[in-house]
Amino acid sequence: MIPSDDPRLTAMGLLSEVHSGLAAKMNPVFAEAGLSEIDCETLIRLARSPGRKLRMSDLAAQTSLSTSGVTRVVDRLEREGLVERVACASDRRASYATLTDAGVTRLEEVIPKHLKDIETWFTGLLAPDQLETFLGALRVIRDVVRPCATAGAIEPGEVKLPAIVTDSQIRL
Repeated sequence: MIPSDDPRLTAMGLLSEVHSGLAAKMNPVFAEAGLSEIDCETLIRLARSPGRKLRMSDLAAQTSLSTSGVTRVVDRLEREGLVERVACASDRRASYATLTDAGVTRLEEVIPKHLKDIETWFTGLLAPDQLETFLGALRVIRDVVRPCATAGAIEPGEVKLPAIVTDSQIRL
């Protein structure tokens, strides 16, 4: 018998519904900029990384793509001039995906609208203390189920997204 009131099933169902609902609300902004959701995530992760670059293996871990999957994404972004591959000087087997100036420019177009969507459909629906608790809970779960998700990253707060968005641009 399937328990109809088990909070674990409810939690998973709500998480799935929220994720698909948020994706549906946010994808139009990405599409308008000629990007997919994973393209945008990749560009943002590179922008928030030291030197605007990540080893391809670390980028794969952060985006939950396979190495071949991240290669396809980077290939596509490289063809558009948004990302370039740079060989690792100390390890011939490794290469970095590096955000180009054109990639920063594309993010400058997308981020203000994306932040407005995030504020409208996600974080703005929560009180500050709810958001802080929610983020803490997500980090606990993420660190157990995807410990490599921060591969190549540094501690939060040490590097910020390039100054491409001002607070006034994200106000509703």
